[in-house]
Amino acid sequence: MQVENEFWRTLFREESLQAAFELLAPVLEEQLGIRGIILRQLDHDEHRLESMAQAGLRPADGKPGLRIALDDGDYRALLCWARRGELLLPGVEAHADLLALVCPRSLHCVPAAVPLLRDLDVLGAVVFLGTDASAIARVAPRLRALAEPCVAAIRNHERIREATRLRDALEADRRALLGRLQREDISEAIVGSETGLRGVMRRVGQVAGTDAPVLLLGETGSGKEVIARAIHAASHRSQGPMLKVNCGAIPPGLVDSELFGHERGSFTGAHERRRGWFERADGGTLFLDELGDLPLPAQVRLLRVLQEGVLERVGGQKPVHVSVRIVAATHRLLEGMMADGRFREDLWYRIGVFPIEIPPLRDRREDIPALAAHFAWRAGKRLGGRPLNPSPEDIQRLLDYPWPGNIRELAAVIERAAILGDGRCLEVAAALGVRRAGSGEATEATVPSAESSQQAPLGSLEQAMVGHIERALQATHGRVEGPKGAAALLDLNPNTLRSRMRRLGVDARRFR
Repeated sequence: MQVENEFWRTLFREESLQAAFELLAPVLEEQLGIRGIILRQLDHDEHRLESMAQAGLRPADGKPGLRIALDDGDYRALLCWARRGELLLPGVEAHADLLALVCPRSLHCVPAAVPLLRDLDVLGAVVFLGTDASAIARVAPRLRALAEPCVAAIRNHERIREATRLRDALEADRRALLGRLQREDISEAIVGSETGLRGVMRRVGQVAGTDAPVLLLGETGSGKEVIARAIHAASHRSQGPMLKVNCGAIPPGLVDSELFGHERGSFTGAHERRRGWFERADGGTLFLDELGDLPLPAQVRLLRVLQEGVLERVGGQKPVHVSVRIVAATHRLLEGMMADGRFREDLWYRIGVFPIEIPPLRDRREDIPALAAHFAWRAGKRLGGRPLNPSPEDIQRLLDYPWPGNIRELAAVIERAAILGDGRCLEVAAALGVRRAGSGEATEATVPSAESSQQAPLGSLEQAMVGHIERALQATHGRVEGPKGAAALLDLNPNTLRSRMRRLGVDARRFR
């Protein structure tokens, strides 16, 4: 049993499968006369075998990462063999074709193969290489015993890979969030917490220590995500995950799968079990942005999670218990949606336990100087390597502007002003898009009166969008992507901006 025990110890002691197999190869040769070993994983989507690790082979015999493509017939034959649990031995005529699949004849060796199964799921095969068929046949029972630690190693490897993928995704989300918030660290103080947001932060302090659901109400761009993060940071769940889901961005047919997860085989394309957002946020906080966009069936299942802490994956039969604190946000009038039958009344009473109204920027103008200075400092460091400061004239222009887009629009204006100033100064007047009468120079931002608005033709919404996009492209010399691109100025995803440009007939090349 020494070889079997050594397999278990080495496969779970070493961080990589390749390193483990290189240590195991001399043990196999000394005790079983096996010259080399290859671990092949079966990719069911691509119908191919991939070499995950190998040892004891000559350099000419290939290297880890080798992929063997299988046609449909070979793929089915491989599945049938693996599910029978049969050991492939050299010298057996019925095994010759299957051995050629898992071990190409170019290796110039005598192979044997053991299938790797987890329940009925075929993971692949482990191939043993020798120089004598009779010698391999003598140790065949011991080779079969080595399949179990290989199956466990593959499963462990998949878990590590999934954990690494989730960690990288969370880190990317964190960096993206910090970029949107113009911060270097999530723990930075919220601008306006002692002035325009004093009442909001007082309510945050009241509710953060509980597990009560919180409903954030306010206009788009008013900072609901920032407040949600503050609630999580001040709660006893602060060491757990804080995940955000934009309910309006999920296709209706995928809402259940995204929120609650699915089991393998529950629908076409469900090749493996997938945990939903609720399971991934277990022990932490889940921020459901644009809650009003959830379809009615999903609202029913959300209500059950809120009431009982229990969900069922799509295609699943067993309840899954989760402990998640819900912070929801919407800019819609949910009371009106309830009257229209588009939002469930029982969900409203459950989710709206503690509503927090976030005031728009035009109602907290005392925060504009500090916010402008904050965004200018960030923009200057990013574009020119040195912080920028708005002048008193710039601050007055910003105070006079109505800010329909709230803080998100303010951040975009300051970024645009820094780009127009080549990272050396702020061109706030030009960034606001207001010009002096009779000249092409920027001047103070003014809000048009109702009387002048009625006299001047407004044009269509599409014309306004074209003009706004073209001004951004002009400011960025036709660049769409990147920190100095038009998409960043307009606070849009580059692909979204390109799609709108195609629809509106805007050509970025004209501005290069």
